[in-house]
Amino acid sequence: MPFRPRTALVALAALPPLLAACGGGESTGGSSATSVAVASSDDSCEVERTELEAGSVTFAVTNEGSSTTEVYVYGEAEGEYTRVVSEVENIGPGTSRNLEVDLSEGSYEVACKPGQTGDGIRTEITVTGGGGAGASEDEGYDREVELSTDGATLTGLVDDAATGERIEFKLTNDADAVRTLELKDPDGAVVSEIEVEPGTTGETVVELATAGTWQVVVEGEGVEDLVGSLPVR
Repeated sequence: MPFRPRTALVALAALPPLLAACGGGESTGGSSATSVAVASSDDSCEVERTELEAGSVTFAVTNEGSSTTEVYVYGEAEGEYTRVVSEVENIGPGTSRNLEVDLSEGSYEVACKPGQTGDGIRTEITVTGGGGAGASEDEGYDREVELSTDGATLTGLVDDAATGERIEFKLTNDADAVRTLELKDPDGAVVSEIEVEPGTTGETVVELATAGTWQVVVEGEGVEDLVGSLPVR
């Protein structure tokens, strides 16, 4: 199913921010979590262990590929692995980063995304035993919308979304200057705004709590705004 600078998770209208930095699963040290090595390459995603005990897990990711990668842990939603539990991104070639997550009993998928795009190369894991938090209703998100701009066009916008859906909007800026991504609710209020440097990808997570037509706007200094519509049913 199918819009990274760091951004905060955004709710609508008077709701306060719910979660900072989508890639907040990076290790801070001193953890007693189970450690699982993940080797990501251009065409593979090797997960050291696929059967884990519930509780804290550190996925120690090494990028053995030629492009920047990111790694996600997906939980089930309506029979499909679409709900993002945690993620870590911007892992350059030859570098390593940790993704920390607290998993409750159930099935999940670990996805490596070479180039930081697409559904990723996925491996299913099984978690057993008591404990663990998984993803609560106020964490994670339901899916991604991957946008891109070359300065003259905006591509990747989906046809519709459901009320209450939590979406990570990602914008890849292929223009030659900074671009700003704005999400506006049906009343025209800006509920999220991020700046994306040239040649980078930025993201923001928004809960679509109001039905109606939302606007996805890409702005740049001295250029005309690029505006797309997102109907929310």
